Amino acid sequence: MGIQDIVEGKKQWRAHTARVKALPPDYRIVYKEMQRYLLKVGPVSLPEGPLLPGIVDFFEEGVAEGKGVLELIGTDVAAFCDGLVEGSATCADVYQESLRREPGAAGT
Repeated sequence: MGIQDIVEGKKQWRAHTARVKALPPDYRIVYKEMQRYLLKVGPVSLPEGPLLPGIVDFFEEGVAEGKGVLELIGTDVAAFCDGLVEGSATCADVYQESLRREPGAAGT
């Protein structure tokens, strides 16, 4: 990864965070909770993938339609996030696999 890639990545992230800041307060709160949850258990490709920008797109559409954030995702943020990453390799999956491969791990 070169300097230009790093600079471009920072520009993209700043543009993304500006979009998040432009959301109404209730949407921002839910987005931050989703982001926190996904960074803990989300897919391995989360940092460079389309998931977080896709959530912002979805939220912007909800705002444009005049819907509340809970109308869009329901009251269980974690369940909604789990549905988004269903079938994707998660950080937890990678960690569990590494435990299975370590010498002396249970069951080997």
